[in-house]
Amino acid sequence: MAERSISELGEKIKQEKGIHTNFKDDMTYGEYLSLEQVLGSQNRLSDHHDEMLFIIIHQVSELWMKLILHEMTGAIAAIQRNEMQPAFKMLARVSKIQTQIIQAWDVLATMTPAEYLEFRDDLGKASGFQSYQYRLIEFALGYKSSHILKIYEKNPSLSAILKEAHQAPSIYDVTIQALARAGLPINPELLTRDTSITYGGDETVAKAWKTVYENVNQYWDLYQLGEKLVDIEDWLQQWRFRHMKTVERIIGFKVGTGGSSGVNYLRQVLDHRFFPELWDVRTVL
Repeated sequence: MAERSISELGEKIKQEKGIHTNFKDDMTYGEYLSLEQVLGSQNRLSDHHDEMLFIIIHQVSELWMKLILHEMTGAIAAIQRNEMQPAFKMLARVSKIQTQIIQAWDVLATMTPAEYLEFRDDLGKASGFQSYQYRLIEFALGYKSSHILKIYEKNPSLSAILKEAHQAPSIYDVTIQALARAGLPINPELLTRDTSITYGGDETVAKAWKTVYENVNQYWDLYQLGEKLVDIEDWLQQWRFRHMKTVERIIGFKVGTGGSSGVNYLRQVLDHRFFPELWDVRTVL
């Protein structure tokens, strides 16, 4: 049965007269995607079978994070231009991407502690804690941890990118500006604040969101924006939780290869809220 199906498929392909087979002068699928470079970038440091899994999971996650940053940067710019509909599309895409990254932990969790120990020492001090794209995502969401910048001083060009992102307004900064543009009374100091400092909350922003959620039809765009941000923070926290549980499952409470406290550190960051008033408004409505 299987052989007949394969044979039938082969015949159907032959019948597709328009399929291109001569690429001497044209770009191929692999060339467009730079597949030779991408698929040649899994450089194992050991001979252990499962190191390939470890590398690919992290590389795939970094590719998804690159797309998250692309969409987040576009959404921030769109909100600043008061173009909410394009921003909503980009933020909805970010949420879908986040589900893919979360599911990646399920694949990594198929690796046992004994298997990971076979090549863990080969990693030296390299760690996911050093992911600069994850830091850029945190910065875009408003968590501006300046002490972390020291990790990237080895690479001046990368360090410059991170410092610029650290100084730039986050998506919540531009959202607060959108609240003010809509005529909602916002503390003027927030509109000119130092955006390299993590936002800690403000009573005027809390009152503004309460007004938005009590008058959905009047502030429909802001209401949608608020819910998109809640989606993103919700999924990010789920990603963090799956990260923590996968690490605990594989290395227990060992210190991370990058020197962090491992599971204990990952538990601490679960308490951080990026958009505090959007969560508090659910209690006061």
